[in-house]
Formats: sequence, C-alpha cells, structure tokens
Amino acid sequence: MSESLNRLLADLHAQRVASWEPAALQVNIDQRQRLVDEARHEDFVKVGDTLEPFTLLKAEGGSVSRDELLAAGPAVLIFFRFAGCPACNIALPYYQRRLYPQLHALGVPLLAVSPQVPERLMEIKTRHALELQVASDPDNQLGRRLGILYSFDEASRNAALAKGNSIGDITGTGTWELPQPTVVVIARDGTVAFAEVSPDWLVRTEADPVIAAVEQLLGHVPVQVAI
Repeated sequence: MSESLNRLLADLHAQRVASWEPAALQVNIDQRQRLVDEARHEDFVKVGDTLEPFTLLKAEGGSVSRDELLAAGPAVLIFFRFAGCPACNIALPYYQRRLYPQLHALGVPLLAVSPQVPERLMEIKTRHALELQVASDPDNQLGRRLGILYSFDEASRNAALAKGNSIGDITGTGTWELPQPTVVVIARDGTVAFAEVSPDWLVRTEADPVIAAVEQLLGHVPVQVAI
C-alpha cells in the first residue's frame, strides 16, 4: 500500500486533538470548515483553463517564468501556505518522496509555490533538503489569477495576534491572504491538464493522480490488457 499524504495529515490532526487546548483546536477546526463551506469552486482554476505568462521568484535567488518551465514539456505546481506551516512541512517532504523522483525522471519540473518572500522560503527547502524547486509568488499574483486565495477569519486573526504572529509579517507580504493548497499540472501549451484545490489545508492532493495526469500528457498511459 502506497504512502498516503492524507493519512499523515490526519495523524497531525490527531496529535493536535490530544495536545492542544480545546479553544485553540476549535478555532483551527472552525476556520478550515468555514473555508470548505464558503469555497467558491466556480472561481477555482480548472482543467482547460489557459495560464497566461507568469514569473515566480526562486527561493535561492533568481526567477523562473512559465515559458521556461514549459520549454521541454509539462510542469507541475504545488501551492502551499508558508515555510512554518506544520501541514506544509508534512506535504512538501511527501511530494519530494512520492512525486519528485518520477517527475524528474520524466524531465517534468516540480515547483512548490508560496507567497512568502523568497529568502524566508529557504527555511523549508533547507530543513527537508528538498530537491524540488521552491518559489515565491510575489503578492499572490498567480494565486489570485487561479482563484485559490483565502483570508484568515476574525477568530484566526485574533488567535494569531495573541501569539504575536501576523501572517503578513511571517510571509513578508503584509496581508492575511494565503493560497489554499492546490496542485496544477500545466501542459506545454499553457493549458491546465489537472487541477485540484483543497480549501481544508489538512486535506491535500495525493501523488498518484498527479503522476497519472503527467503520464497521460506524455503519452505514457498503460495499456489495459483484457484477460
């Protein structure tokens, strides 16, 4: 049985249930449920959409454009919240283990994207020795075009401020906006071949459907043999 990202994230939630103060836990649960309830699916990036040119800033310096990513074929973008996000520190190493080797072997770039400023993103890349690329989406420009942004609700803002943590200070963006976890597979012509948005950040895209979407684009679809 292959490793499940959502099992790992469920384990994180179980640890919180066992160790967090009930009021703090409820704020977290309520915010995630609100995002699910209020999700505007009609605004989310969808298969068949065309992604106009964009530029992302690499964590280690420099930039990478849409056209550079698609120069040799498709590319995969994984949107995450910020380097200190506990769920992201489970998700990105999972994608490193389960997605990166196969995509790298196929020559397909894999980028993890956050609005956090580049120098602060090096933290998560270094902590997990990530080989996949980590990049900043300046001012959430691409996330906004994809319709995947959300803002902290009042209870979550108050809880963060009580700990001295404005998310805008942490990310360096100065705003309370973050992307909802999202995986997008972009075909070489700039169209979206796969897209999944997860309003609840403790529910995220597993590796297998992403690999399947890339292989289909590349024509590596296994032949079904009738027995």
